[in-house]
Amino acid sequence: MALKLLSDAEKVFILHGVKDDFRCDGRTRQEYRPIEVETEIVSNASGSARVRLANTDILVGVKTEIDTPSPTKPNEGKLEFFVDCSANATPAFEGRGGEELATEISNTLSKAYLCETVFDLQSLCILPGQQCWKLYVDILILECGGNLFDGVSLAVKSAIYNTKVPRIASATIDGGVVDLQLSDDPYDFQTLDVSSAPVLVTLTKIGERCVVDPTAEEEACSLVSVVLAVTEKGRCVTTLVRGEGSLHEDTLIDMLKVGTSLGIEMNKALKAALKLEQSKGENKERFGFLK
Repeated sequence: MALKLLSDAEKVFILHGVKDDFRCDGRTRQEYRPIEVETEIVSNASGSARVRLANTDILVGVKTEIDTPSPTKPNEGKLEFFVDCSANATPAFEGRGGEELATEISNTLSKAYLCETVFDLQSLCILPGQQCWKLYVDILILECGGNLFDGVSLAVKSAIYNTKVPRIASATIDGGVVDLQLSDDPYDFQTLDVSSAPVLVTLTKIGERCVVDPTAEEEACSLVSVVLAVTEKGRCVTTLVRGEGSLHEDTLIDMLKVGTSLGIEMNKALKAALKLEQSKGENKERFGFLK
């Protein structure tokens, strides 16, 4: 993650704080930093969102494109993730470090969203076996202050929630050629259901204890962490173990319980925040990159 060089004394200070359930910024082990979510800030994208988690800043844009369905899934649309770890976010992203992390994040998101019953890809199908919508989810990491996986997942879910897919007025096949007519009304579109989409919850082991939403300094004190993809109903659809350390069986079980509980809370909190912002419509206050 972020490149942080800490002395042995600083690491011991962080470790003792985690042990006493009082972290450097005053949080407990199971407490997140303040999260800011803003949608519809990229005008030329079908959907967009920006999430700021303390010093971690992430921008996501979603583009829609008509494509051909996969032969193995003729009744479904497509979803593709691309992550750009900008070297301006942290020096650790320079070279292959950023590429490897980007691949790891995109693969984790793909496993989480392409799991059955999590995201309805059939709603993106136009003509079975002929035409479908393909969503390109572009993720740009602007600043890295720790806990990238959680922040990225919140931004992705918010951007897909904000995505407007143009409505098809008519779809016909004439002589093997597909003829599609899009609605002339720019306000005639369909939105996507993300109620079952998961968020990622990262639990980082520091000493003998585990914390959520680790800062960059706390990540430098850890050898192993577990990333869980949790739905609103508490279903864990995929897991990822990161780092070179080991986990005891009891520790892993506790991490799964804590992560699942926090995942349910995060999903509900995000859902409430997105509905509140949507209810404000055009009257909502926009900040963009000026805040």
